[in-house]
Amino acid sequence: MSTHQKSYRYRLLPTPEQEGRFWQFAGARRWVYNWSLARRSAHYKATGKSLSVTELCAELAQLKHQPETAWLREMDSQSLQQAIRDLDKAFKAFFARRAKFPRFRSKKRETPTFRIPQRVTLVGDRLSVPKVGLVRLVLHRPMEGVVKSATFKRDATGAWYVTLVVHFELSDTPPPPPARERVVGVDVGLKDLAVLSDGRRVPAPKHYRRAERKLRRLQRHLSRCQRGSKNREKARVRVARQHRRVANQRADHLHKLSSRLVREHDGIVIEDLNVKGLAKTKLGKSVYDAGWSMLRFQLAYKARWQRKHLVVIGRFFPSSRLCAVCGSINSDLTLAEREWTCRCGVVHDRDLNAARNIRDEGLRLLLAEGCPESIINASRALVTPATRRLDATTEEAQRF
Repeated sequence: MSTHQKSYRYRLLPTPEQEGRFWQFAGARRWVYNWSLARRSAHYKATGKSLSVTELCAELAQLKHQPETAWLREMDSQSLQQAIRDLDKAFKAFFARRAKFPRFRSKKRETPTFRIPQRVTLVGDRLSVPKVGLVRLVLHRPMEGVVKSATFKRDATGAWYVTLVVHFELSDTPPPPPARERVVGVDVGLKDLAVLSDGRRVPAPKHYRRAERKLRRLQRHLSRCQRGSKNREKARVRVARQHRRVANQRADHLHKLSSRLVREHDGIVIEDLNVKGLAKTKLGKSVYDAGWSMLRFQLAYKARWQRKHLVVIGRFFPSSRLCAVCGSINSDLTLAEREWTCRCGVVHDRDLNAARNIRDEGLRLLLAEGCPESIINASRALVTPATRRLDATTEEAQRF
């Protein structure tokens, strides 16, 4: 058994006094973060050495006894210490060349947020927060497990949300090998969000494209408002609400799709796509609107939680140009061609043929990992690399 994390995100409904405390906690967290960054930078310039988290926490405790920083005693101590740990993680990411050098947090630029690693509990339909009290929240789904940390964040519309991290146990034994008929290949696209190897199609909802006209009108109204005015702030909130609506629609659709795929199949095979590279093309807006990366992320953790197989094949596998019957490759296939005829006489739908090739390649990889051949495949042709299946018969072609 191993320990895994699960997050629950709820919207908070604080009173004006409680929301004021949230603002104070977020401001204190930003102040401690900037103080820690300045302290570590000055100490390194003076001595050539860095300060540890323990040393900074000890200095922070001394600041609470000084008159000019005595207000820190009114804040939650663990949220202040968490700011120092967050800075330490930022430095580790910088030294590992995963991020830039940590910068000072701005009151106007940064999102108000703070984290309390302990002592936040769910009491009925309310959340118990240290030095704040019981805060109402929208409990849209029950929470299972013990809360290990809580992150509070205010979005652009002015609403406060809390993300509760819960630990749970999961077996380390590998999931049972799937039957061939319980494995599905998924080919993602822009016209159809997902084409399954069994012939089903999921049309792309295009949430952002549908809301683009309204967003354009709201953005135009925002640009005409005078900077610093109350009308401009109201217009900014309206734009933020529309963006939040689009994001919620996309997340809801992808969650339902990924949950259905994991529930109905024991094995799911997808491609490893270069989403960042595709987003730099003229189709970038549509690529981000589809949410391919979010779909893969959801399939990964849901398959792990439900003890199902998720196979990711290489991005250079010729799934669209490969004939699923005879194994020949159509090197002249262009992106505009949605159907093509193989030299063996079979007419292929581009996306459906790709989904079937993805499924067969996933079955081959599952067999290579040690799953029993008698369970995965019914014939040797389904696990042999497709480029070698040049002797397919007409009867095999009729099956597809």
